[in-house]
Amino acid sequence: MAEDAEFNRLVDKVFNRIENDIDALQADIDVNISGNILYIEFLDQSEIIISRQISSHEIWIAAKSGGYRLSIGSAQEWRCTSSKEYLPTLLSRLITEQSGFEVKMLN
Repeated sequence: MAEDAEFNRLVDKVFNRIENDIDALQADIDVNISGNILYIEFLDQSEIIISRQISSHEIWIAAKSGGYRLSIGSAQEWRCTSSKEYLPTLLSRLITEQSGFEVKMLN
């Protein structure tokens, strides 16, 4: 159970950081957090959905380009299991693809 609590703390931190980074962009992108899911909504009504998977201790991302699973490494960095991109790089790419303008997420 302690591992679940630590996982949830880490994901809460990631969700808050994503929300703050997107708000700082001053772009027409909305971010909403509802329970275990963070929604990134674009002008064209498309979304990127980021969800915490407590049972597997992963973050899953659903975007127009596909689905991505991220796990946390020993350095406390979230990394995609398929593309090997770290979370900021992956989100920068996905948001850029979906929004039509270049975005660089912070770490």
